[in-house]
Amino acid sequence: MPKIDNEAEVEVKVDSGAGFLQMALTADQRRGLFERPGTSVFAIVQLTSKSYTGHADGEDKDPQVKVRITLAEVAQDDRQAQLVAEVMRAMMRRRKMNDTLDELGPGAHDAEDAVADALAEHPTESEYQAHLDRKRHGTRVEQYG
Repeated sequence: MPKIDNEAEVEVKVDSGAGFLQMALTADQRRGLFERPGTSVFAIVQLTSKSYTGHADGEDKDPQVKVRITLAEVAQDDRQAQLVAEVMRAMMRRRKMNDTLDELGPGAHDAEDAVADALAEHPTESEYQAHLDRKRHGTRVEQYG
């Protein structure tokens, strides 16, 4: 991978491959996004760089990298949307404290605490594995939400 100057402004473009996002959205959410332009959903996504465009010295264009959504989960209700929004606000506050964002929002100033609070009522990986085991063995499965 080529190295670029530390001062270079790298432009990020989202690749058209959105299969993981498609799968994470409910049919109602997809329909709502189509029927009501301006509608928003909250999602947590993993972005993976897939390609880059380098530019020759003296070229008047910024380097560019394409990223693809390779993992996605979308908030399924208002409570989940509020949790994701709080995590985002906490992360923005951290950027503000690091002088990389211009506006400081209200609330706690620790993204790790906000994430822990947001996930406190969601099943852990081991709880999920136990759920799958119970499901395979035909025992009653508890509902999370």
